[in-house]
Amino acid sequence: MSDNSTQFSFGAATGVGSMPGGDAREAARTVTGSFEDFPFLAELPARGPGADMIGRTAGMLVELYARVEPSGWRLGDRPGRDTRRARSWLGEDLDALEEFTQGYEGPLKVQAVGPWTLAAALELRNGEAALSDAGACRDLAASLAEGLRQHLAEVSRRFPGAQVVLQLDEPSLVAVLLGQVRSASGYRTHRAVDRQIVEAALHDVVGVHGEGPVVVHSCAPDVPFALLRRAGAAAISFDFSLLTERDDDAIGEAVEGGTRLFAGVVPGTDGPLSDPAGSVMGVRTLWRRLGLSPGLLAEAVTVTPSCGLAGASPEYARQALAHCARAARSLADNPE
Repeated sequence: MSDNSTQFSFGAATGVGSMPGGDAREAARTVTGSFEDFPFLAELPARGPGADMIGRTAGMLVELYARVEPSGWRLGDRPGRDTRRARSWLGEDLDALEEFTQGYEGPLKVQAVGPWTLAAALELRNGEAALSDAGACRDLAASLAEGLRQHLAEVSRRFPGAQVVLQLDEPSLVAVLLGQVRSASGYRTHRAVDRQIVEAALHDVVGVHGEGPVVVHSCAPDVPFALLRRAGAAAISFDFSLLTERDDDAIGEAVEGGTRLFAGVVPGTDGPLSDPAGSVMGVRTLWRRLGLSPGLLAEAVTVTPSCGLAGASPEYARQALAHCARAARSLADNPE
């Protein structure tokens, strides 16, 4: 699927997913005003359970349902209040975005949690993570794939001119691969999942988008670039500040293989913002170090915040999105 990224026109800048506050129309107005050529469907976790990343995706599952327990989200037998609330908020967010994107033609990004972060976060009836049970992981990935297929069909129906980009959020992926996800007691960790099993499940979920591009987002260190590319990711989204020179070869191979980089260069929480050119200085430096052509920069990089903006003030979130757009322009205008 990574060859799709060469035919597909991504926007130069976009957001990661979450925004502060609880007003869907205000979030949609901010997003579409900031990114005229690559808006995204905002998530507003401040509204409470079901608007959070895990709850929203749990609400998309087919024939699996989750409810909120004091310890977190737990799988159960039937849809309850929490599932209905998650679906209702998703509908409200889609309505708001639709209102502000009438006639829009271009890339449009929607986000959902990927199969491994979901398996690490959702509890089975015994209180342990679904990650502890290989069969539960398979069922969860299959349910997610079917739910995403339905969600993407609805998004395509609501935004007929848009080219839909699916982002899978996998902040726990590295912990799953390294056996660092803690058990319910907190005294031990679940064993590492075999890389081929991780890749196969991701490949199946990525495949639900057919010809459309899929971005995988991970804001943890040591993003497994090669594994994600083999799983079919057309683009990889990451916190740029966490890269080390150990990642150089994998990034060089990704760029040369046509994989797009969503470089998270703008901090996700309130703080002073440098000038836009300063924000992408590290990207230019990386390019020089890898010996890549500066002319490739605009083709290969989308500028984003380093992670979601749920923890930011509304004012900072607006500034951060606008700053991403200006930083992307700086990269395109002056790739050297």
